[in-house]
Amino acid sequence: MALPKDPDPRAALRSGLPDRYLTPDDIAEMFEVPLETVYQWRKKRTGPPGFRIGKHLRYDPADVRAYVDQRKHADATAA
Repeated sequence: MALPKDPDPRAALRSGLPDRYLTPDDIAEMFEVPLETVYQWRKKRTGPPGFRIGKHLRYDPADVRAYVDQRKHADATAA
């Protein structure tokens, strides 16, 4: 059985993130937001923390998972 060519990026958050650093495009796809939103999150320091490798912006999957968990907890306590 062949694997889907482009798996649902949200499945990565549910089943475990890839074993590689994520790109801004990956983050935009996972959260279903425009790429510009990802850059605005970084500028405002409101999204998952990223870091630079030379001129390239990358995200550690563990940091993205922690960010999602934090947001879920914040929303649960605010409700």
